[in-house]
This record gives sequence, structure tokens and C-alpha cells, in this order.
Amino acid sequence: MTVNQETNVTPVLQARGLVKRYGRVTALNGSDFDLMPGEILAVIGDNGAGKSSLIKALSGAITPDSGEIMLEGKPLRFSNPMEAREIGIETVYQNLAVAPSLNIADNLFLGRELLCSGFRGKWLRMLDKKAMREKAKKQLTELGLLTIQDITQAVESLSGGQRQGVAVARSALFGSKVVIMDEPTAALGVNESRRVLNLIQEVRARGLPVILISHNMPHVFEVADRIHVHRLGKRIDIISPQTHTMSDAVAIMTGAMAPSSVTA
Repeated sequence: MTVNQETNVTPVLQARGLVKRYGRVTALNGSDFDLMPGEILAVIGDNGAGKSSLIKALSGAITPDSGEIMLEGKPLRFSNPMEAREIGIETVYQNLAVAPSLNIADNLFLGRELLCSGFRGKWLRMLDKKAMREKAKKQLTELGLLTIQDITQAVESLSGGQRQGVAVARSALFGSKVVIMDEPTAALGVNESRRVLNLIQEVRARGLPVILISHNMPHVFEVADRIHVHRLGKRIDIISPQTHTMSDAVAIMTGAMAPSSVTA
């Protein structure tokens, strides 16, 4: 367990010395990571820097060859993404992973459907559609997704931003520890991107720390508290929007500027 020396606070999620190789290709080369309670931590890096492998390791999608991952100071090891979800780490992937033909409520509870009480649920395995609709509506209302009027409408009928909103709502509903968002504003228009950024801040306001992976520097500098800079398979710097500019971030990310003294 590592405690932040400046704040004396234990990170919610951290990693030390992660290594992942695919044959002769090293995707993670001794990568470290720290997510503090209640923060939005952006992860940036050039293509091929190892960001995706890092996030997959933290979300259970891959198993590192070596290194350690800790949640609230306790070592853990995932065999699959479901194990990460079970302990409260939810991920919103760039491709959304929603079922277009299902309605909004069914998507929120996909794989975690609520059963009716008593005989109907225990023996007949009947779904409690009413409870799921009520919880879905409450969740969408709390997140400010008022543009979605009918939670029984199919997700395929929604706009890109609304679909992203459904995926974020699902992660906030079940993520009790950490929410990871992989390029959540990719391929969205200006207005829809704005809604998603507001959602990210709303999730953080509810007490959930957020990991934001993004290539969009204006979005990163608008919402992030700290920025994890990834290069050549590992973290090379930690900066903040208060101490560095977007140009600085890009320069460090590409190797044109030396990292600051605050590194891994």
C-alpha cells in the first residue's frame, strides 16, 4: 500500500510495476497508477503508449504478467471483467457495449436483472420489470438525463449522446468504487459532448472517482483534477490543469518536453 505523501490519503485504486507483453511487444513496462478519492483523473498518451493495456488491466480485461493492483490498499487480481464489476469497478467503453434492441431500463440492468419476490422470482425466474423501470427512471433523473422521456424506448432510437448517457448511468448505478470512461466524447457533437462532460462531473459529485481516457485536450483540461501522462508503456508524469498548459501536456506526452519533478 502506498500513501500519497502530500495529502496522507490512500489512493482508491493504484498499481505498481505493471508489465504486460504480447510476444516481443511490451505494452506495459513497469507502469504505476494512482487514483485518489473523489477525483477525476485523466489518462493521456499517444497512440501505442499503452493506455488501453493499462485500463484493461485495471478493469480486469487482461491479466498483467507481473506487478500489483490494489483497491483501497488491498491487493487484488482479476481473472475477468466481471470480477472487477463485482467489487465496484465499472467501465464505459468507447463502443458503449449497449444492446441497441433492448430498452433503456433493460440496458441499465443488463446481466444484473432484478427478479420478482417470492415464488415468481425464486422458481419461475420472472423479472421485476416494474422495479427496474422505477430504478432506471430515478437514476436518469438524478444524473440530469431529462431529455430521455420514455425509459421503455429502444436504445437504438436514441442519439449518440443519449446512448452514452445510458452507459454512464449504468456505470454510476453499479460502480461503488471506481468508474472508468474510455473516450466517452469520441464521435459526439458539441452539444452531446457537453452533456457527457456534465455527466462525468455529476458522477464525481456523487462521490465516485472517475478515470477519464481521452485524446480531447480541451475536455481533459476542463474536467480533470490531475492528468496521468503515459508514454512507452508507463507513467512518465503527473500534471494538473493548474500547473501545465495543453501544449505542455502534448509536449510531455510526445517526448518534446522533459517530465516535471512530480513523476511516478
